[in-house]
Amino acid sequence: MCEATAVPSPNLLWIVTTQWRAQSLGHAGDVDARTPHLDQLARAGLRYAEAVTPHPFGPFARAALLTGVPSPANGVRRYHDPLPPGTRTIADELSERGYRTAYFGKWHLAPRDPHAALVGPDHARTLVPPDARGGFGFWEGFEGGFLLNDPWLHGTRLPESTVFPGYQSDVVTARAATWLRSRAAASPWFAVVSLEPPHPPYHAPAAGIPARDPQSLHLRPNVPRGGAVEARARHELAGYHAHLEATDRAIGRLIAALPRDTIIVFTSAHGDLHGAHGHFRKGWPYEESVRVPLLVRGAPGASAGAVSAEPVSLIDLSAMTLAWTEGRAWHCARDAAAISMPSVVELPLQCDRAWSGWRSPARKLIHGPDGRVWLDFDLARDPDETRNRAARGGRTDYSS
Repeated sequence: MCEATAVPSPNLLWIVTTQWRAQSLGHAGDVDARTPHLDQLARAGLRYAEAVTPHPFGPFARAALLTGVPSPANGVRRYHDPLPPGTRTIADELSERGYRTAYFGKWHLAPRDPHAALVGPDHARTLVPPDARGGFGFWEGFEGGFLLNDPWLHGTRLPESTVFPGYQSDVVTARAATWLRSRAAASPWFAVVSLEPPHPPYHAPAAGIPARDPQSLHLRPNVPRGGAVEARARHELAGYHAHLEATDRAIGRLIAALPRDTIIVFTSAHGDLHGAHGHFRKGWPYEESVRVPLLVRGAPGASAGAVSAEPVSLIDLSAMTLAWTEGRAWHCARDAAAISMPSVVELPLQCDRAWSGWRSPARKLIHGPDGRVWLDFDLARDPDETRNRAARGGRTDYSS
């Protein structure tokens, strides 16, 4: 850890998207990704090129992100588990340090009816009670619903759920920007802006940005060609890239509205396979699911244009943020990051087993629910994970 003299407490912003995989950014090498604002953020700060989610599924990842504690130790073992009342979060930590805290957008950690439809206004209008809002002083958002257009918001200044016309990323970032500007003289503040896009439904309108031509898109090398998987991948990616572009534009407006000295983090709860290894969605241990973007601008040690190969995880973000409030740079002290799925999510296309393991920039080792090695990849030589050493009887006893 680096030592530094005391500095004024900086304003802090986390921008958390959903299903935005690390590979799907222009600066990460995706020639199809139109992400100029996030590419500029990467140029202006530090890019963690090997960042992962601890759990590639929304509630598990969000609970770990906010608490710095992995699932199920944080109380979220299954998809419908809420964050337990009284759980200590980064908002509690920063409130005790004199920060005003605020949360905007998707929550996905409140009690909810497991039999209710996941997609639609019923879920979107589920009220999150004040004692279930993670300790944030100001809260305005929605539990879920995957309404990428015309979201329903409620919270501190909206006691009843209210629909706001427009594209979700535009609505949430604009309302966050207005609130943050009004608090400019009341520094320091910490805010989380949480967005559902580019989560499905990929065919939903994307703020006037048309879906891409499916046949023009470049697929990952590990997507099977010539059949139904390729056709589905192209169809979904056509809409996915429209949502990437629309949300990048909304994030650009939000960043432009903030003081230049704000420490900004951009990341995602998890990625999406989009046909890689013949699978779709998340929950799987593969790179397209577990690797996430992580960009940091303005923090101590976050030099412009720097790229880090440290094996960081979203579970580290709370500790990173606390270090920044003290004027210290943060560095990863381990060689690998733990990754897992604590339970099977009974939804279409998701991973069919619980699993646990670890990932370093060079290796990945995953155990199935019976404790046996399921996946064993040499990422240095096989970055697309096409050769499972466990299936071939290869060596599996290496350490991180």
